[in-house]
Amino acid sequence: MEILIYLVRDLALLGAAPLAVGFVLDLLFGDPHWLPHPVVGIGKLISLLEKWLRGAFAKTSKGELAAGAVMAALVPLISFAVPFGILWAARRVSLWLCFGLESFMCYQILATRALRDESMAVFKALAQGDLEKARYAVSRIVGRDTAALDETGVTKAAVETIAENSSDGVVAPMLFMLLGGAPLGFFYKGINTMDSMVGYKNDRYLYFGRAAAKLDDAANFLPSRIAALLMIAASWLCGLDAANAWRIYKRDRRNHASPNSAQTEAVCAGALRVQLAGDASYFGKLVHKPTIGDPLRPVEPQDIPRAARLLYWTAALCVVLCVAARFELLMLILIV
Repeated sequence: MEILIYLVRDLALLGAAPLAVGFVLDLLFGDPHWLPHPVVGIGKLISLLEKWLRGAFAKTSKGELAAGAVMAALVPLISFAVPFGILWAARRVSLWLCFGLESFMCYQILATRALRDESMAVFKALAQGDLEKARYAVSRIVGRDTAALDETGVTKAAVETIAENSSDGVVAPMLFMLLGGAPLGFFYKGINTMDSMVGYKNDRYLYFGRAAAKLDDAANFLPSRIAALLMIAASWLCGLDAANAWRIYKRDRRNHASPNSAQTEAVCAGALRVQLAGDASYFGKLVHKPTIGDPLRPVEPQDIPRAARLLYWTAALCVVLCVAARFELLMLILIV
């Protein structure tokens, strides 16, 4: 019986409890700038490996492909191994110490509050009529050029970022943590951070960043689609147009060069009854992109808090899903 009790306690620790606690901490505290963030460490690791690998491999297309493949293998593995080692050592000391550390790690992996705060900074600047301030605020959360964006362009950029990162920054990390706790969550963050730094089709990263980009596509394939379905349900819960969200999702979910990015963008565009995406400038070059959604009404700044509300409901549904799934698995193991 004593062995069974310890088994149940350990399974609870490896389940959704740290994720649920981490989610609450994220909603309460967000991402304070004074707190060191592990993703910054992952970013430094990526920069270090890039410099080393570019020097170690031939400066040819094949050499860069090989170097990028090595980095695509190392970054996620190191991102997983470090928190796994910390939690393993903590578990040898105390179950509750391990639980506390994993809950804190889960908190740092999630970006629900940070995404809302950054997007609402854009909204507040637009509400004040300060377009330059709004352009600067949105430049902090998007990869496109923002200097020439008008009010509509700034608003669309913010809404699209909320929609896309509902999957990348919230749902996908939760699903990985559901399967493997905080270490697997950091495994995913390693992949996602690497893609955001080197996964570009420009002269510098066309070959070196290809493995990272492909790995990110694979890691997000299922999570992005689960996030889209959760967002459709969330659009109904928060009073948006769920029927139109489903219609646009079915029609426009592939309207993006990435196999994943348009999944949640299509839902968000449909729920808000607006048209998103279209041509955008990156690094001084105009990129032609298909539109997502129908312009049933003009995009307006108020769409930013609407999208943020949709993000919160989507995140809440995902937490409920993860807790329920882990509870069912725990009950199944105990029955067997």
